[in-house]
Order: sequence, then structure tokens, then C-alpha cells
Amino acid sequence: MSSLPQILREQLVTGPLPFAQVMELALYHPEHGYYGPGPRRIGRGGDFFTSVSVGPLFGKLLALQAVQEWQKLGEPADFTIIEQGAHDGQLAEDVLGALEGRSFCYLIVEPNPRYREAQSKRLGDRVRWVENLAALQTGPQHAFFLCNELPDAFPVHLVRWKGERWRELYVDAACQFVEGDFSSPELAAEAEKLPNDLPAGHTLEINLAMLAWIRALAQAAFRGALFIADYGLDAEEFFDDSRASGTIRRYRNHQMDGKVLEDLGECDLTTHIHFTRLIEEASCLGLKQREYDLQGRLLGRMALPWLKSLEGKGMDAATMRQFHSLTHPAFMGRSFRCLVLDKSGE
Repeated sequence: MSSLPQILREQLVTGPLPFAQVMELALYHPEHGYYGPGPRRIGRGGDFFTSVSVGPLFGKLLALQAVQEWQKLGEPADFTIIEQGAHDGQLAEDVLGALEGRSFCYLIVEPNPRYREAQSKRLGDRVRWVENLAALQTGPQHAFFLCNELPDAFPVHLVRWKGERWRELYVDAACQFVEGDFSSPELAAEAEKLPNDLPAGHTLEINLAMLAWIRALAQAAFRGALFIADYGLDAEEFFDDSRASGTIRRYRNHQMDGKVLEDLGECDLTTHIHFTRLIEEASCLGLKQREYDLQGRLLGRMALPWLKSLEGKGMDAATMRQFHSLTHPAFMGRSFRCLVLDKSGE
């Protein structure tokens, strides 16, 4: 049976590949990719933590937000919570468990049958599935879309500033980076939007998949809101000299480094989201920014009604730890950002 290195060697015989293609194979090859065979263990025993692995509070806060969105839309009967990047279904279970008897439809966008199987084992008939965002073009008319740490795992192109122009980074047969012309007109057009006053050698990521993703979401039929939580940066931070080697990193056993061409398929590869660019594209598509903030501040505001309901009762120690982990700047409160977009459905 072929291994991922063998598969890469076979593909590299004809010439270097854009890093985006290598990252796609390393993460999503059905048999040898990091995510391809099925959900990875997350949390203390896995390679990284997420807001979901902290505990059910994150799901509870999103459930409260979903109820508010439903009320804002006039309490429509077809209101649906849509999640993409649901992993093993834990967030869906947390959200559904916090809805306090409200029978909202819950729809998961999931192309991988192994993930759908894992989600089905956890959630049973409480959810439905579609394979891709295109299915939402004729889907529910009212919805709350959510995703947690999704676009950071999209394959990205790497580009490097040469002092006069940007060049794309490819991976050659020796599994090393080499420079070349842009692999597509779309990438060349996106590179035109980048600064031209950076020091020579500055390297960064262009996430074309993220832009295609937000365009597909904009074409969905529903009215409502999009909630996007991920770790990322604004333009000023994204282009800062302190990140001259880019933000692409590999994770394994809670250790992070920049050796992104080593142990392909065995480590998570991830990048920081360029939120300024995402918001700009969303605006061009008619998606209106409602809120954008550090996760700690935005979740803190979302939690206000729930916190008020606890007055006189107090918060148990486990929930207090979860709230602290999600919102404190020393933990996930600063490194993660949350973006809420309004979608008119027109």
C-alpha cells in the first residue's frame, strides 16, 4: 500500500507542486491525510485544544445566540442551525443540549463519510447532513450558520516578496521549497492586493479556498447570521515584520513549529486567518459585518444574559474554569477572533 511520501514522490516526478496541493494531500488524503481517515482526538490527549474541548459552555453560548437569531428573524418554523467543520459532533451535541427543549433543525455540512459516521454515532437522528455548501442554495430560508476553527485548515498558497514582485513557493522532489511563477491567474490577482513595501524575503499565505468558501456561503438561500470563530489576524498584524516567515505551522502533541514539510500526514497544518481580507470579501458579497472582536470580548458580551440569570445562584467551579479558558486573554480570549456577519438572503 502506498504511503503519503510515496504518493507525493509520484506526483512530484512531473515537477514541483504548489504548496496548497501538498497541504491538501497532507491534511485530506482519504487514507494518509491527517484528517482524512476520521476525527482526530482533541484536547489533553490529542495534538491541540479547541474551544469545544474546553467543555460544553462554548456550545451553550452559541445556543443562546441561535435563540436570539431565531427571535430576530420572527421565530420562523423552518429556522435551522447549520454547522460546518463539525469534527466528531461534540459542538452539535453541546448546542442541542443547551436549547432547553426548542426543536430547531440542525444541519451539518460534511463531505467525508467517515466523519458523518462518527457524528451519527454521537447525535443519532437529531441532525441532518449535506455534503457541501452548494446544497444550501435550495436549503432552509432562515438559519444561523456556525463554524469553529474551519478556514484555518484550508490549503493555502505560499508567496514570497522578492523586493520587486511576489513569487509563489512550490515543493520540489527533494521536499524543499522552490520559487516559481504564480500557478493560477486568480492567485496572481490576489497577490496584486498585497503590500509592496515589505522587506525582501517576507513570506505569507494566500487563502484562496477561504475566499471561495465565503462566496459559496453568500450564495446559500437562507437569511440569518454567520458566526465564524478562528485564530487569526488583522492586516496590520498579518503583514508585520515579526511574521516575515508567515503563519503556517504544524502541530503535534501540543507542540508547534514551522517544519511544515516534515512528517506530512502525521501532523496538523494550520494558518492564521487574514480576517481583514475575509471581511473585505464578505462585504463585496453583501454580507454585512455585525461584530468582529477578540473571542474573549465577544463571548463575554454573548454571555451577559446567561450571567444575569445566575445572579444569586453563583457559577460552579467547572463552568467557571471553562468561562475563564474561553475568555481570558492568557488563554483563548486573545488568540481567537470571532466574526458575526448578517446575511440578508437576497
